[in-house]
Amino acid sequence: MEARAVTTNRISSRIGFLSPRSKILISGWRGRTLQAVKGVILAAGKGTRMRDLTNDLPKPMLKVSGTPILEHILQGLVENGVQEIFIVTGFKAEAIEDYFGDGAKWGARITYGRQLVQDGTGKAPELAKDFVGENPFLLTYADILVKPETYTNMIRRFHEGKFAGVVSVTGSEDVTKGGLNFFDEKFCLTRLVEKPDSREIDELRQQGWLKPGQTAWYNAGVYIFRPVLFDFTSQLQKSPRGEYELTDAINAMVKAGHRIAGLQIEGRWVDVRDPEVLASLERTG
Repeated sequence: MEARAVTTNRISSRIGFLSPRSKILISGWRGRTLQAVKGVILAAGKGTRMRDLTNDLPKPMLKVSGTPILEHILQGLVENGVQEIFIVTGFKAEAIEDYFGDGAKWGARITYGRQLVQDGTGKAPELAKDFVGENPFLLTYADILVKPETYTNMIRRFHEGKFAGVVSVTGSEDVTKGGLNFFDEKFCLTRLVEKPDSREIDELRQQGWLKPGQTAWYNAGVYIFRPVLFDFTSQLQKSPRGEYELTDAINAMVKAGHRIAGLQIEGRWVDVRDPEVLASLERTG
């Protein structure tokens, strides 16, 4: 990965993001004080489905209600105690780095790493490995909008047990929408199937993974991980799509015995995937 990526240190050297680890009090949860997690935002892609809208601007900088998508995410993280943040940039990286700078305007401490080759979500987090150190970290895609309290709910869930991570999901009865997550009776992940085709869906039904009337749990694109994730991203092979898939690393973690908790997102969840979704957000606010 070293040959394909570069870390931008001109900002982080000024702000000292390796400050003493802070703690945050999440009120209303048995009075426990929880160690704050760091934040990693994946914002390297162009967003080709946005068509002409991203010719000159990276997708995370497209505006919703007059504010860049990425700024909405950053504000939500900071409001919920995630202040040390690493942003993975790539396409039109300067547009993001110049706009957010060191993050002080938002009460954040931001550093950056550039993914020079956009070869999948499985390798992008590795740019933040040194930044993360031994800390747990919240990982989100830069086109996923949720209610800010979702981040706190994820941190709470993470601290409910000895988990290696948390995956957020949304529920639907439609089993054809995206990556399917399967959970045990304690809502811990047992299997993840990335965007199954019709043949794979039939096999899942025959094997009893999919049952009539059962909720299908879809990957919502926001996670928490311990640094053990990097042990598995480093071993990834390219998928049939020709990319390194984060979901393959998650599956490998589960198979190796690491417990990954699930959390259903409550309230707003939007994957700003195309111009139609963006236009809908502008209409509804």
